Parts: sequence; C-alpha cells; structure tokens
Amino acid sequence: MRQFAAYVAIDWSGAKGRKHKGIAIAEARGEAAPRLVRPGHIWSREEVLGWLLKRAATEPTLFGFDFSFAPPIIERGEYLPGEPAVPKSAREFWAYVDARCDDDDLGAASFLEQVHRPHFYFGIADGAKAGFMHFRQCDARLNAQGGRKTASAYDAIGAAQVAKASFSGMRFLHRLDGKVAIWPMNPVPEHGSAVVEIYTRIYLRRAGLTGVKIRSRADLNHALKGLGSPPASLRFEPNDHQTDALVTAAGMRQLAMTEPRAFDPEGLTCEIAQTEGWTFGVL
Repeated sequence: MRQFAAYVAIDWSGAKGRKHKGIAIAEARGEAAPRLVRPGHIWSREEVLGWLLKRAATEPTLFGFDFSFAPPIIERGEYLPGEPAVPKSAREFWAYVDARCDDDDLGAASFLEQVHRPHFYFGIADGAKAGFMHFRQCDARLNAQGGRKTASAYDAIGAAQVAKASFSGMRFLHRLDGKVAIWPMNPVPEHGSAVVEIYTRIYLRRAGLTGVKIRSRADLNHALKGLGSPPASLRFEPNDHQTDALVTAAGMRQLAMTEPRAFDPEGLTCEIAQTEGWTFGVL
C-alpha cells in the first residue's frame, strides 16, 4: 500500500470573499490529529494551485478535492450530447473547459450559463430536473452501497449543487496536469505526490456517523475518534467547510494506510479512469 508523508483535504466549494466560508484546507500527518492550514485565511483558487505545487514538490502528499473530476460519459457516450466538438476524454475536456472560460480565479460560471447553457439545470424553467440528473459509474456504485450521492455535475442551482465547483475544478486540473499525478487518470506514483477526488460523506460513514454536516468541536472529535484519529485542537467552533476538510484528511489517511484496494477499487476500468475518473474511497 502506498503511503504518503501527509494527507491534505481541500474543501473547494467555497469562493474567495464569502464571509465565514470559503475554501478550507486540512492536513493529517503521522498519527497526529488533523489540523487546518491557515484557518483564518481566505484562499483563492489560484492561490491554492500555487500552494499545492510548492507543497507537492516539498514532500510526498496525497491531496483530495471535493469536486467531480469529469462529468459522466459512460451512460450516454458523450459529456454534452449533441455537441460534436466536445472531446471524450477527461484531460481533453479539462482543456476544452479552460479554453472557453475567462472567469476570474478559475471560475467556470460562464461555461454553464452561456457556452453550454442547455445542458445544465438552473431551475423549473428548464423543465424536469430529473432529465439533467446523470451520474458517473463511481457515483452509481457508491449509491448501490448506500452512499447517497445525489448531486449531479449538471445541477447548477441551490445550496447542494456541485456543477460550478466541479467545472472550476476541471480548469484547476488542467493547470495541474503534467505537474502532479492526478488519480486515476495517472497511476499513483511510487514516489512523489498525487491528487484524488474526495467525497466527505464517505468518511463520515466510515466514522460511524450518518453523513450529516458537522458544525461543533464535540461532533468533529467524535467523528475523528471513529477514524482512529486523536481529537483536533481548535479554539473555536468550526464551520462545516472546516469540519469537512478535517474529517476527510483523517479519513484519507486511514483509508490509504489500511485498505489494500484504496487505489484499486472494484469497477474501475481503464476506460472509466480516462473519461470519468473515480472518487477515492469508493471501493
């Protein structure tokens, strides 16, 4: 089993300037409790990119991001059906998205709202939401195991939507590609750092919790105990972005160190790896 010097979880769903929210980063190393990285800092996406590249070169680190690394394609044969110019591999699709966005700070709202508007659900005027709810193979596997992955990369409205974060994340991955291994598009290197997709609910379930959001130190430390981690040393009540990052960092460490199939899950084929990707922790 490949082990790393540190396990870092990045809660990507916040955006620079959102009061009390924003991107949260946590790391777990050795057997110590996970800790927040610059907890009072408001991270921009481009700043995270620069920080990650420097950190990846310093020590072998497993970085986790909570966005979909690609839209589903196995189910329908295309990412955006009916659009002939759209590529059919994850790497080429990242480049495609990045080339069609000029949003600040690696944003991708224009891609959803203007470039390919008909493929994304923004409200009742678009028709039945169910028609937009397409999922990847790893999402289907997680749901079959009771994981309750309900958000689709094409759902662009509401607090639970993941489209905007995911497509901005694809721009991020395009900038990262070739500099740090991106699993499963790349194999996990014998040495050096890697980036994986994460989903916090997986680690909450592994901790014995129901998967609800955590917003207190007491509940956070209860979850960490369930993951074999010491309690976090916080002097404040964390928000749910911070607890997501802390729990996931501890969960990534436990998974990588105890699960032989962490990077070789059942159902992951070469085709899926290069087109849809996979969530680290779906076994």
